[in-house]
Amino acid sequence: MQRIAVFPGSFDPITKGHESVIKRAIPLFDTIIIAIGENSEKKEYFPLEKRLKWIKKTFEKYPAVKVMPYNGLTVDFCKQVNATYILRGLRTSADFEFERSIGQMNKNIHPDIETVFLLTAPEYTHLNSSIVREIHKHGGNVEQFVPDSVDLK
Repeated sequence: MQRIAVFPGSFDPITKGHESVIKRAIPLFDTIIIAIGENSEKKEYFPLEKRLKWIKKTFEKYPAVKVMPYNGLTVDFCKQVNATYILRGLRTSADFEFERSIGQMNKNIHPDIETVFLLTAPEYTHLNSSIVREIHKHGGNVEQFVPDSVDLK
């Protein structure tokens, strides 16, 4: 059986923290699907088409990494793509508490799907898409926070 993981998020935009987690997870799975989901509590800043393009370009040299948009529950999307793992990055203890709750709910809904946590590399612990968007919105330079493939001009 193939080890397929889904790495869900809004990736609005993808950051170097996301990129690091995904690259470090590649040896663990046969396929990683970066799943760009709609979060009903967030309004998108960058259009979906741009986010798809940036992620595809970021991982173009990694055939095990795919990118797909999705709606609805992450565990339902996992079932659709035959994934048995959900990959999540953890920056802080607050992230752990939040992700643990979601992971436990997902386990109740679909017991055959495991959540796997990877710690964020220390140099990216401070980094999140919300901060990057805010800096960008106010004209700041965010190039140091996003993969080289992300062209925000």
